[in-house]
Amino acid sequence: MSPSRSVLTRRTASLAAALALAFAVGPGTAGAQPYPSKLVRVVVAFGPGTSTDIIARLVGGGLAAELGQTVIVENRPGSGGSIGTAAVARSTPDGYTLTLGTVGTHAINAGLFPRLPYDPLKDFVPIALVGYTPTLLVVPKALPVANVAELVAYAKAQPDGIAFASAGPGTSGHLAGEFLKSVSGTKMVHVPYKEGGMGLSDLMAGQVQFMFYHPAAVMPHIQSGNLKAIAGSGARRSSAAPTVPTMIEQGFPGFDLVAWFVLYAPAGTPEPVVARLRDAAGRVLATPEIAGQLQAQGVELMPLKGDELTAFTRTEVAKWTDLVKASGARID
Repeated sequence: MSPSRSVLTRRTASLAAALALAFAVGPGTAGAQPYPSKLVRVVVAFGPGTSTDIIARLVGGGLAAELGQTVIVENRPGSGGSIGTAAVARSTPDGYTLTLGTVGTHAINAGLFPRLPYDPLKDFVPIALVGYTPTLLVVPKALPVANVAELVAYAKAQPDGIAFASAGPGTSGHLAGEFLKSVSGTKMVHVPYKEGGMGLSDLMAGQVQFMFYHPAAVMPHIQSGNLKAIAGSGARRSSAAPTVPTMIEQGFPGFDLVAWFVLYAPAGTPEPVVARLRDAAGRVLATPEIAGQLQAQGVELMPLKGDELTAFTRTEVAKWTDLVKASGARID
């Protein structure tokens, strides 16, 4: 055998041995590492300390324990949540960049922004419904109403109607107020605030007459006697305020408007990775400690499987898009 042929044979044998070793020890060393092999980011499209941020950190801590990997929360606020959400839609679909989507980012924004930089349905795959939050319809303690019928009657008795606060145009609180205005045929003026806390302050001062807002934010003021809760916006009563009847119970059928939080991965994420994340998220949400902390934030748990969750998202996008159009809200 010539020297050159001998060298070629040795190289071929070495390559074959290397390939055999790679396949023998598995894909972890031949290419992609078993998921997850590095830290996982959960992008929150709102600022630190918001409801979404708090919930993401609770869930993220649980996921870290289940996945055996570091999970960090990254805040990327701006433009109604569309900036951070678009960044996740454009990220590599490998399971290492997720987002905690909300009714705002994945339903309301679809009708609110004429040029939304992502498609809430096509650009994401749902991992888990963390939960939903029925808002509470609250009024100042001095307002002489005890239920929604009395609020509507009070509004009709005012020459200029009444005003309601929200955390901003196109938010779930704004659209809930617009829906009440529509179904009651009452003159009501929307007063948007830069953030919900400012609206609550003016509500307690009597500058506005009502507001739909999250239980975690309003319950301290209800307990102190500064606000009265006269209705819940969901189909079922809020566990945070079980004695407060829903809008449906008070004669407003179809009034089922809740905020919600869904963990999403970018579309195209490999199915085994999606399955791993769904299993881990399911275990986290079934943990009594995590479930209790979420409920303390006013979050109601409602486990949904993959197809059910996809159907839920589609229904919510259609419903909120219609509400946005009816309200006339728009962000250019």
